[in-house]
Amino acid sequence: MATRKLYAGAKLRDLRGRLGLTQKDFAGKLGVSLPYLNQMENNNRPVSTTVVLALAQEFGFDVTELGQGDSERLISDMREALADPVFGEHAPPLADLRLTASNAPALARAFLELHRAYRQTHERLASLDEALGREGTQMQPSPWEEVRDFFHYCDNYIDAVDRAAEHYAHGLGQGGADLRAAVIAHLRERGITVEFSQSAPLRSYDAERRVLTMSSLAQPETLTFQMLIQVALLRQEKLLEATLDLARFQSDTARAIAKLGLANYFAGAVMMPYMRLLEAAQETRHDLELLAARFGASVEQVAHRLSTLQRPGAKGIPFFFARVDQAGTITKRHSATRLQFARFGGACPLWNVHQAFETPNQFLRQLAETPDGVRYVLLARDVTKPAGRFGAPVRRFAIALGCEVKHAGALVYADGLDLGRDRAFEPIGISCRICERTDCHQRSVPPLEKRISIHPERRDILPYSLE
Repeated sequence: MATRKLYAGAKLRDLRGRLGLTQKDFAGKLGVSLPYLNQMENNNRPVSTTVVLALAQEFGFDVTELGQGDSERLISDMREALADPVFGEHAPPLADLRLTASNAPALARAFLELHRAYRQTHERLASLDEALGREGTQMQPSPWEEVRDFFHYCDNYIDAVDRAAEHYAHGLGQGGADLRAAVIAHLRERGITVEFSQSAPLRSYDAERRVLTMSSLAQPETLTFQMLIQVALLRQEKLLEATLDLARFQSDTARAIAKLGLANYFAGAVMMPYMRLLEAAQETRHDLELLAARFGASVEQVAHRLSTLQRPGAKGIPFFFARVDQAGTITKRHSATRLQFARFGGACPLWNVHQAFETPNQFLRQLAETPDGVRYVLLARDVTKPAGRFGAPVRRFAIALGCEVKHAGALVYADGLDLGRDRAFEPIGISCRICERTDCHQRSVPPLEKRISIHPERRDILPYSLE
């Protein structure tokens, strides 16, 4: 198999800018000529082995970061945006999108922001949204979208928060039900009383009385998680605010949503400290049920946490994680793999996550291949969240976890699957508008990069043919 060349011009430019070095000085420290560095920074040449070693030795740079980044995410997001009918047949080819994502990622993000503003304006006009008539209305992304993209482009790993949670968990030294008792004791030591009530909301904190009231009807792992969210809001205020300052959100609402998201991240990282979870995941071959029992967490919490194990120098398997509601809408999404989710709408209907609702309490396994030829091992299961009393609504979701098939040996769920048979891999896509498959029986709209032909005298799976 041919060795894949490494192009990382944007990473090199970013590192040089952070170090405050000129191209000449940077080239000298890397032991290359100025023209050679210039060509690498502009992706005209791949990064050589000599430069990789110099980056590690001279600057202590984690060279694994060179092979990663936002390129795949940006390409996927741009393809989806360009599938908008407003662009007609003038969408640039995939090769141009790859060049833009590699050489001008800031321009790519600006384009995505512009398209998002257009889309939001179009939707407001279509629904006669009165907000457009208000004085001072600005074309901004919705707060939810802004926060979603913040975590999306951070690889869903927030180093400072993760390490702070790991340090806090080490101080408690407990897990599962013992962890919950330790958190209650920790709060009591700081003058905060924890009370339980059947009529209380899931979590409610009275700052004046310094009383944290929890619902006694909640599941044990939910109680622990919610208590730790409150710990983050009370004890990690400075860390959360400093992280939010760096993010530079455009609205107070987005900042508030992100703060709660960071508190959730802290809670999950305390329940499942990074290195302990990484070692346990490798030991159990990522058995979600065993890990849930060991850490006193739910299967969903474990699956989500596994998708965040991207610490430089101690990375876990790059997973994607998603949660889908019964309407097919993706309510949570993250991918450390090349598979990226559609920013708008639902997931591919051929994906096994939709079948999870039909087979409750069972893990569904699927071998799948995306149009780019990458193969994955996919896992799906339904999640039921009862309210704890008769007559209360029950929330149902399906969660999905997956990774590239090259990691199958580290997954207990891949045992017994026919990884060597091509036909065992089902074709899936991301979004119909950017999926290139011409024979999909579940296609809802034609793909952007294919021409369609209408034949009134003939009807096959689709009412048109693709060229």
